[in-house]
Amino acid sequence: MTRVFSGVKPTGHLTLGNYLGAVRRWATVDQHRGDALFCVVDLHALTVEHDPARVRRLSRQAASLLLAAGLDPELCTVFVQSHVDEHARLSYLLECVATDGEMRRMIQYKEKAAREQGRGGSVRLSLLTYPVLMAADILAYGTDEVPVGDDQTQHVELARDLAVRFNQRYGHTFVVPRATRPGVAARVMNLQEPTLKMGKSDDVGPGIVYLLDEPDVVRKKVMRAVTDSGREVVYDREARPGVANLLEILAACTGGDPEELSGAYASYGALKKDTAEAVVEVLRPVQERHAELCADPGHVEGVLREGARRARAMARPTVDAAYRAIGLLPAVPEAEAEAEGKTEAAVNAVR
Repeated sequence: MTRVFSGVKPTGHLTLGNYLGAVRRWATVDQHRGDALFCVVDLHALTVEHDPARVRRLSRQAASLLLAAGLDPELCTVFVQSHVDEHARLSYLLECVATDGEMRRMIQYKEKAAREQGRGGSVRLSLLTYPVLMAADILAYGTDEVPVGDDQTQHVELARDLAVRFNQRYGHTFVVPRATRPGVAARVMNLQEPTLKMGKSDDVGPGIVYLLDEPDVVRKKVMRAVTDSGREVVYDREARPGVANLLEILAACTGGDPEELSGAYASYGALKKDTAEAVVEVLRPVQERHAELCADPGHVEGVLREGARRARAMARPTVDAAYRAIGLLPAVPEAEAEAEGKTEAAVNAVR
C-alpha cells in the first residue's frame, strides 16, 4: 500500500494557495489512494521569531481547516507534529548524516535568512537545520509519496538524499520517497505581486486570499488583482503573470484549462468577476464546515489525540531501527527494567 505524508506549517492563516495547491488534493485524491498522514508541523513554526499563543491558535485553526476541507479521520491520520516525539528523535540522527553545505544551499534558508537579517534580527540555528526535521517528518513513516508544491521539491530531494546516504552507511532503514505535484495551480501567486507565491506567512496584504475571508472580502481582493499591460486576455506565465495567475485560479476552481479559458474573455474585468465568484463558491463549504467544527472543539481535539496515537505507532519502529543501525545502545524496555530491579532487590535482601 502506498504511504503518503504531507504537512502544513502554522505560521499564518491558511490561504487559497494552500488549498488549491495542496489541501484540496489531499482530501479528494491522496487520502483515498493509500495509507495517508497529514500533519500540522508546528515545530517548524519555531524557526523564526513568533508569539507562542499565536502558534497554538494557528495550529488549532489549521487542524480544523484540514478537517473542514474534507480530510476524514476514518480514511487518513491527522495529527500535530509535536505530539509525536519520533520527529525530533529522528531529526538529530539525520543531522548526523546531513552536511553544513547542503543546509546552506537550501533556497528557502537563503531567502528567509536574508529576510530576518534585513529586519535587523538574528538567524536561528533551527532555520538552517529545519529541512532535516522535514526529512525526519517524511522518513519516519516509510513514506512513498510526498504531495508538495513547486517550492518544496528541494526539501523532498534532501529527504531522498539523506535516506539513500543513511541506507548506504548503516544498512537499509528508510524508504526513499518521491515528490508528487498537482497539475493546475500547483503554485498560486500573490494577487498584487504575481511573481511571488501567495504565502500564509505574510500577515497582511490585499494580494492574499485567506480560507476564512468573507465573500465580499474575497471579491474585493480578486477585483483589485494586478493584471498586465495590454487588454487582451492571454495565458502566458512569463509575459503576463497577473492574467496567468487569475486564469490558473479560475481553472483550479472550475476544473477548466487556463489556456482554453483565456479564449472565453474579452476583458480583464469579466475574468476577474468570474474568478472572484468561483473562489467564493469553492471556499463556501469549507467555511461552513469550519464553523461547525469550531462549535465542537472537543471533536477536533479527539481527532488529533487519536491521530497522534496512530502516527506514533507507525513511526516508532522505523525510528527505533534507525537508532540501532547508527550504533546507539537500545534502551531496556520498562517491563524488563522493572523485573531486573526486583531481582536485584531480592538478591540484596538475601545478602
